[in-house]
Amino acid sequence: MPLSEESDSPSATVHTPARLESTDPATGDVVGVFPVHDADAVRATVERARAAAERWAALGYAERRLRLAAYRGHLARRLPELADLVHRENGKPHDDAVLEVTLAVDHLAWAAGHAARTLGPRRVRPGLLAANQAAYLEYRPLGVVGVIGPWNYPVFTPMGSIAYALAAGNAVVFKPSEHTPAVGAWLAAAWRAAVPDVPDAVQVVTGYGETGAALCRAGVGKIAFTGSAPTGRRVMATCAETLTPVLMELGGKDAMIVDDDADVAAAADAAVWGAMSNAGQTCIGIERVYATSAVYDRFVGEVTRRVADLEPGSHDRAAYGPMTMAGQGDVVRRHVADALAAGGRLVAGGTVDGRFVAPTVLLDVPETSAAVREETFGPTLTITRVADAEEGLTRANASSMGLGGSVFSGSAARAMDLARRMRSGMTSINSVLTFASVPALPFGGVGDSGFGRIHGEDGLREFSRAKAITRQRFALPVPLMSFARPAPAARTLARVTGLLHGRHR
Repeated sequence: MPLSEESDSPSATVHTPARLESTDPATGDVVGVFPVHDADAVRATVERARAAAERWAALGYAERRLRLAAYRGHLARRLPELADLVHRENGKPHDDAVLEVTLAVDHLAWAAGHAARTLGPRRVRPGLLAANQAAYLEYRPLGVVGVIGPWNYPVFTPMGSIAYALAAGNAVVFKPSEHTPAVGAWLAAAWRAAVPDVPDAVQVVTGYGETGAALCRAGVGKIAFTGSAPTGRRVMATCAETLTPVLMELGGKDAMIVDDDADVAAAADAAVWGAMSNAGQTCIGIERVYATSAVYDRFVGEVTRRVADLEPGSHDRAAYGPMTMAGQGDVVRRHVADALAAGGRLVAGGTVDGRFVAPTVLLDVPETSAAVREETFGPTLTITRVADAEEGLTRANASSMGLGGSVFSGSAARAMDLARRMRSGMTSINSVLTFASVPALPFGGVGDSGFGRIHGEDGLREFSRAKAITRQRFALPVPLMSFARPAPAARTLARVTGLLHGRHR
């Protein structure tokens, strides 16, 4: 029986006839039917969330942690159920969906457990000029956070905002992708079941771009958006109308550098997983590899051997599933055609059968090709020979995007140096994607990959505002901030400043 948000959501509205039908990308079967929330419905949902935000913030860190633990437990106990829904609506293999949900649960635990220490009140040193003051810093919640989520990781990615926003004391209104609304509705229903005393602290609105735009205009404290750079620019423009701050987690064209002394077999295995898992529909997936001349031939051989064993499909033996968006196969076709027309060589795959794309490996593709410059978001990989790791780094950094990346090297010092200089928000050494699985590490990019951070302490602060407070402990003998200040006071202050700081050059 198809899911229906109307049957299980206080956010559902009856005054709009528009409906959104979610289907299984592999079979076309209907997964669920959901309302298309209009601007009035979105505003009403945000107002309910605003009232819930006051109650949620008033609970304090300890009580919120208990309720977040209840939510986490609910998700963990029903993990197979949620993974099955992700499999049906997104198309990825069930086991990969289990991994995705597990990572989300782990992040939820970390956010709840570290919020008080990261955001709670603390004293800071006031400095010499304010020696008579006690100074305090704390982080206050924003109120209501709007989360606009993607379809490729419909649990893990939005929960990177939802979990940290909740832990920081905010309520959340979540607009899932129109391709995965059932997963969003499930997460909201799970919250209501686990935290019945503050049910409106997590709500869902469903629909298309217009619903997301309405959420941007609804007076939320912040919008956390995950998606493509072009859509991100439209979201930012809409948020600018009301000066609503935004967090942008956009696309990537992540590169791997394989150095002379790298473990070639391990690098090839990681590259294939990073490029092909989830049908390549991963913003931090590996799309480009720069292998040094010393290892290039061996690396290409290892990669082509591994991809020969991969089979896309919806059956139990499938390595990965279909393209969730029907039009994404056309992007893959265009990039492959452009690469071949520019002189590239196809050594594996290149075929698109409906929504299933064969694992594709391209060699000798010019850096000006769309297959190298644009995000493909499909199971494709370009491998380029470079003279050394320095040339690989130069080419890796030539992209306008800078989300994640990977370095394979036998030298820890060399690998760390390359990782630090890679123009990306995150880099894995001798692995791929692993930074996303560490809750304490911030997640986000640079350039066209966006700005702001989810996860870690930075992610908790992203959904709060710094609040500074001073308290006068005693009056100064000479008031500096008063019209009653004695005339010589400024000259004395200048001399003291010169003595303290003027000697440093």
